[in-house]
Amino acid sequence: MALNDIQLQEIKKAGNAFLEKCRPPEEIRHELDLAFRVEKQSVFIYEIRPAWHNPDERMEKPIAKTTYVQTERYWKVYWKRADMKWHGYMPVPVVKYINEFFDLVDEDEYGCFFG
Repeated sequence: MALNDIQLQEIKKAGNAFLEKCRPPEEIRHELDLAFRVEKQSVFIYEIRPAWHNPDERMEKPIAKTTYVQTERYWKVYWKRADMKWHGYMPVPVVKYINEFFDLVDEDEYGCFFG
């Protein structure tokens, strides 16, 4: 089941607030930037950088993911480990509201999202 319009507006509001707070200064965004996107039931936060083999090409590196569980009415939180697989974020495996997910990534208390 797709996210509804209200949920999409909440994601956009929380995501834009996160980006306003956490994006690098404008003068270096061509070298490193942050963004988020919605795919089905999930929200991804990712870095955007020039590709190492072709600086004109951009590559995206996902750093955090949350997936909405409609039946439980919460968001499951994931981080990408060195094995390049998504793992549940054990310090806080679920959050009730999408802004709590963006806050967790911003705080990154355990260095899981930004290292």
